[in-house]
Amino acid sequence: MMALLTFFGLSFSALLPLINPLGDALVFLGLIGPAPPAVYRRLAKRVAINTSVFLILIESAGAAIIKFFGISLPVMQVSGGLVLAAMGWRLLSQDEPTPAVETAASPATDLPSLESKTFYPLTFPLTAGPGCIVVMITLSAQASAQRGFADLAAHGGITLAVAALSAVVFVCYGFAPMIAARIKPQTAHGVQRVIAFVLLSIGVQITWNGLAMLFGTLLR
Repeated sequence: MMALLTFFGLSFSALLPLINPLGDALVFLGLIGPAPPAVYRRLAKRVAINTSVFLILIESAGAAIIKFFGISLPVMQVSGGLVLAAMGWRLLSQDEPTPAVETAASPATDLPSLESKTFYPLTFPLTAGPGCIVVMITLSAQASAQRGFADLAAHGGITLAVAALSAVVFVCYGFAPMIAARIKPQTAHGVQRVIAFVLLSIGVQITWNGLAMLFGTLLR
């Protein structure tokens, strides 16, 4: 149970600033343009499902990927942690963006055309980009290092975090017009800065765990 809760919190915190449902909802709004609320909710549902399936597939294949390339778990933790820390630092130090809604593309209300874009680019790379792939492989490697039932619980925690974030994506994307009308861009940017700092801290922690394992093997 402890492993499930630990990996749920770790996965949710690491993926949240990368998926960035609140910020990407404004981009989603700009890409879709004027459309009935039912269209937004239908597209949001498909994007949320695609995000869950995509990330869970990456997580399931994470251990096989590092094994295929002959990468050890400590090295994956160090490299993945450094990438996460760099992402967090970049998000933390970037300038305040201009609102995406005002610079949006022209309206596109053709439903079949929009549905053909639910995986690319609305799911990948808008919602779950390359950074999410790095996070999922790193978390999968960490979960696989657990022993016995803790291994299954850790993977279960990651899966639950993905499902929870996909639900948040559905809400933010499905009600993007309402969110854009009620939340100031400065508020969303402030929340993103706080989450970015958490991502930076998680990256440092994962890197430290990997270094501790590497130093432990050297001292044997």
